[in-house]
Amino acid sequence: MRTFFILLAVLLSVNTFAQYRIGGKVSTLSKNVLPGATVTIKGTTIGTVTDKNGNFKIENIEKSTIALKVSFIGYSDFQKEITVDKDISIDVVLEEKPVLTEEVFVQATRAGKQTPVASTMVKKEQIQKNNLGQDVPFLLSTTPSFVTTSDAGTGVGYTGFRIRGTDANRINVSVNGIPLNDAESHCVYWVNMPDFSSSVENIEVQRGVGTSTHGAAAFGATINMQTNTLRKNAYAEYSASAGSFNTMKNTFSVGSGLIADHFSFDARLSKITSDGFIDRGWSKLKSFYVSGGYYTEKTILKVNVFSGAENTYQAWNGIPSVRLNSDLAGMKLYEDHWLYSSTQTQEMIDSDPRTYNLYTYENETDNYQQDHYQMLFSHQFNPNLNFNAAMHYTYGRGYYEQFRADDDFEDYALQNVIVGADTITSTDLIRRKWLDNRFYGGTFSLQYTNDKLDFTMGSGWNKYDGNHFGNIIWAQYASNGAKDFEWYRSEGVKTDFNVYAKANYGLTEKLNLFADVQYRNILYSIEGIDDDLRDLTQDHTFDFVNPKLGLTYFANSNSKAYLSWAMGHREPNRSNFTDADPNGKQPTAETLNDLEAGYDYHSENFSAGANLYYMRYKDQLILTGEINDVGSAIMTNVDDSYRMGVELMATAKIVSNLVLDVNTTLSQNRILNFTEYVDNWDTWGQDAFEMGTTTIAFSPSVIANGQLTYSPLKNLGISLISQFVGSQFIDNSSSTDRSLDSYFVNNLKVSYSVYPEKIKEIEFHLLVNNLLNEEYETNAWVYSYLLGGQRYKMDGYFPQAGTNFLVGVNIRF
Repeated sequence: MRTFFILLAVLLSVNTFAQYRIGGKVSTLSKNVLPGATVTIKGTTIGTVTDKNGNFKIENIEKSTIALKVSFIGYSDFQKEITVDKDISIDVVLEEKPVLTEEVFVQATRAGKQTPVASTMVKKEQIQKNNLGQDVPFLLSTTPSFVTTSDAGTGVGYTGFRIRGTDANRINVSVNGIPLNDAESHCVYWVNMPDFSSSVENIEVQRGVGTSTHGAAAFGATINMQTNTLRKNAYAEYSASAGSFNTMKNTFSVGSGLIADHFSFDARLSKITSDGFIDRGWSKLKSFYVSGGYYTEKTILKVNVFSGAENTYQAWNGIPSVRLNSDLAGMKLYEDHWLYSSTQTQEMIDSDPRTYNLYTYENETDNYQQDHYQMLFSHQFNPNLNFNAAMHYTYGRGYYEQFRADDDFEDYALQNVIVGADTITSTDLIRRKWLDNRFYGGTFSLQYTNDKLDFTMGSGWNKYDGNHFGNIIWAQYASNGAKDFEWYRSEGVKTDFNVYAKANYGLTEKLNLFADVQYRNILYSIEGIDDDLRDLTQDHTFDFVNPKLGLTYFANSNSKAYLSWAMGHREPNRSNFTDADPNGKQPTAETLNDLEAGYDYHSENFSAGANLYYMRYKDQLILTGEINDVGSAIMTNVDDSYRMGVELMATAKIVSNLVLDVNTTLSQNRILNFTEYVDNWDTWGQDAFEMGTTTIAFSPSVIANGQLTYSPLKNLGISLISQFVGSQFIDNSSSTDRSLDSYFVNNLKVSYSVYPEKIKEIEFHLLVNNLLNEEYETNAWVYSYLLGGQRYKMDGYFPQAGTNFLVGVNIRF
């Protein structure tokens, strides 16, 4: 807290160094003033909006040459280079655009300059420079409070992330305002969307509850992606990268530009392959993106079709800590305690301690394809009123294949096999677990803006229909099962209706009021049996009201302070329901009260900000060690828990070609009155331990990122990118025996561009990851048990690759 107030005092004092101001009026060719036009200094976050008379004023500008930019929906941007050595007055005239721009598709769900929300915008230029084949989470890894992980250790294949310690199934993700989270698991599996970042215009990350949007899991953070917008000129681009672990990426993109002043078409084709750092942790990924649009000065109609297909070898079991630490006695306990077979134990002992993979069956793979169809419509009734609507359909299908040794027939509802006088009760087999699902629906929003009021109302209706089933495709003993015998099937059907209204209202020239309320209704039913043959039939209904309220104070055009409160609710996901003990306490919805306060300051050469947050949870679902009626771990609601912290951000242009960008999160994350349950193998029951106040799992108290960029030549950039993540507990007991060590990782990024004749640009990239060869793990799981009066554990850690590199080239025509 002391650090925050010291920083606040420093930032406020910076204002005294600014000297000049720019003011003026924005109007149209027909001499109508434009209230609500955005006025910014290009290359900075300094800006303001025009008042009801079209007037604007930006103060505290240091002596320099700046690029002034003025924009308004439906009008062409105005840009002018201005030398600021005195107070300047300028009149700006905007011309109507021949076509409406696509920013309107995401405005309803995004946080504007006046919204009291902690947010970060990642633009296309930054995405392109860092996109050498790694998944979207790794492209966002330097944003505040963001921690990534990768099963295969390279950022290719299955990847995940947390924001403020909040796991991904509590984070809302949308594309063009359309929900992307799986309706049942609430997760986004980025491996199903390989190289999607090549078709993204920008990504906004809102931390905390954020503003109202569509879909489930808007609980701890929001990621809002916008796909490529209109490019008026035809283009073609080819990008390729290659590097360690036989990682390769090839992407080809083309676009027609604006045809006959109304039509545009874009397409992309991508392929990514990698062997992975972990043994057999390979990935084979491919995707495409096709888009077509019709544009007029008031209307846009656009259709997007994109698809991804993944084939990955499983690396999701992790590496036991006894293997990482080369603990021979501990590894032998895996066999002695019936955790591994003798063969599996010996394979672990003989393996490399940092690349070991339990799975050896040649086709222990995950296979999935997901197709997305979006139709987007926007119409501008007048400069102040805009309507958006979207329809969407997603079809996903796939399976993961497993070899199973010595499984009991009864586990598959099969009969024992009689051979002569012998009764065979188990068999080796190969099985596939399938998911076949469809997700469809529609959204709309209506936005009204004037000099004092920015009002949005919107609604969405979505339906999910998912089939879960399993087949045995081979067995040593067939029993009475037919070919491709199906041993379980269940169906989940979920409808989600939401409606929201939100407004920013200027109480005075400097003080803005924000109000937002959302209502959600969820109907969810499950029918059928699970893979353990349990009947899953159940129905659930939820009604949530999520209000938000805040104030933003603009001291001047360079700085603002804000205060906000928001409430969020989240329904349990599928596994919370299906894993629950039918005879025990059932999972209930979680509630979050989020209180945030922040301050931002921006100048041409320096910007900084601080955000304080206090997130109080009611009935948060966590792992306590409790099990259901068949011994599987379940998540249980805990009465009281919280996260609180401060996020500090700063960017400084040290000299003209040297820029430092840093952010740090300091936090405390606690469960009050936690009770841990541990399996007792001696009694075949569970022992309870009252732990008092403990730290929430996977919630480091310190997360820090830094990027130092040096540009010795106009077209050359060299960046040192660093991240420190403090130690984390991997369960909620706060035991150092079950934790991830802190790590400090440095990456080197070099980019160089040339501009030969007949080619717009050739851009070369070099990325050296883990420059200092740090040995570290970013994720883990653990299972604890009591045997002979002692506590033991079975666990899996996910090491990340040592020093590795990627080189790439982007050629733009």
